[in-house]
Amino acid sequence: MSVTPLSMPTPGNTSGYPVRRFGSGIVWTLLTVYGILTLYPFYWLVISAFKTNEEFYSRPFGLPGKWNVENFSNAWESSKLGTAFGNSLVVSLGSLILTLFIAALASFILARFQFRWKGLIMTFFVVGMLIPIHSTLVPLFILMKQMSLLNTYWALILPYTAFALPTAIFVLTAYLTSIPRDIEEAAFMDGTGLWGLFTRIMLPMSVPALSTVTILSFLHAWNDFSFALVFINKTDLKTLPLAIANFADGYQTDYGLTLAAMTLSVIPTIILYLVFQEQVMKGMTAGAVKG
Repeated sequence: MSVTPLSMPTPGNTSGYPVRRFGSGIVWTLLTVYGILTLYPFYWLVISAFKTNEEFYSRPFGLPGKWNVENFSNAWESSKLGTAFGNSLVVSLGSLILTLFIAALASFILARFQFRWKGLIMTFFVVGMLIPIHSTLVPLFILMKQMSLLNTYWALILPYTAFALPTAIFVLTAYLTSIPRDIEEAAFMDGTGLWGLFTRIMLPMSVPALSTVTILSFLHAWNDFSFALVFINKTDLKTLPLAIANFADGYQTDYGLTLAAMTLSVIPTIILYLVFQEQVMKGMTAGAVKG
């Protein structure tokens, strides 16, 4: 009886190896090209932030002849970006905290309990994801005026929270539904109440989904221009997108200062994503394979 050594591959095991290797090479090549195309706009933004207006027009895609670092300091001082940064942080973090608190409580009830009208409530939140936010500008403006909330932080925090809640509840409910019931039953047997189950077990286990909601909600509030333009008129309350828009007027645009300000505005979002990047993919894919 002949014995085939373990170190010698059989022909049946290697027949498809070149094909798999070639297919893997194509996939990685396409992903590399896609990554380059995705990152190039950010690269162009950064290098253009160091150019003068003349260089921007004469060499739009080339490196700057002189790296004008003073563009950043001029942009920061001329448009009061420090105040705008603070306003954007207050509005974005305020709406984010409200969104996480309300969405976590609502998702816990929808995912772990059975009650009447549960399907209707879930449908209500899903339909909320389909409403174009800009179609509500006029009604919200009238409502904010009647409530005397115009030119306040609440004029932005409340709408941002309302439009972030449907997506947040949808993501969190899908994640919490995928958690086994055995964990919940074991917690009840140990004497844990509903609030303890929510704060000590469900919230720590739903960190990936909470990270996803954090990224989506923060980016929406941080980058929004329309609501801030309509609801905020005071200079001291203007957010970052409104401050950046000040570099353009009816006659010309200072692209060096504009792109420098845009580069500074992107930094917090990059930091936020780097902090939560590992949890984001877990949160986006959680519950996707649950039957």
